[in-house]
Amino acid sequence: RLGLERADTAEKALSVIVDLLEKYGQGGNCMESSMAFTYHNSFLIADRKEAWVLETSGKYWAAEKVEGGVRNISNQLSITTKIDREHPGLKEYAKSNGWWDGEKEFDFAATYSYVNTARMTTSGGRYCEGYKLLNKHKGSITSEIMMEILRDKESGINMEGGFMTTGSMVSVLPQQPNLPCIHFFTGTPDPAR
Repeated sequence: RLGLERADTAEKALSVIVDLLEKYGQGGNCMESSMAFTYHNSFLIADRKEAWVLETSGKYWAAEKVEGGVRNISNQLSITTKIDREHPGLKEYAKSNGWWDGEKEFDFAATYSYVNTARMTTSGGRYCEGYKLLNKHKGSITSEIMMEILRDKESGINMEGGFMTTGSMVSVLPQQPNLPCIHFFTGTPDPAR
């Protein structure tokens, strides 16, 4: 929200977020119940001209500029070796903890998570299912198709049960500056409603 408020481009919003992350860190409970549950955040940041994926691990982060095609995020790191911006101490911190030897190509997801990055797009999780649904419609995604994807319960994108999807947003960002941007938000915890 502060990135949207303080920046007029996607890359500037990314800078706002990482500056706040550096200054304040991240944390806080992700649930209203008394159960302590926290995780580190990922962001899709877009304007009319460009889009970025920002993923975090503590105060450390990596960002990938989206150059084309489709891109999604879920509750796992997905930025691998294409890193366009990064925390200045990202690699040194990984090296000092023995997570990376400094010799082989640096892979953010493999280094900073327990996820086998080679299986991310082939396993049955939400990331994989979202990737499949987006690719199924690549080149012809409309706001209606995007809403349909976000309502999909079978894929796990629209979660039910102990962890529920709390809201979804679809934005139409025309490249022509004279056309208005349109934003759709859910008004209930379940995007299928």
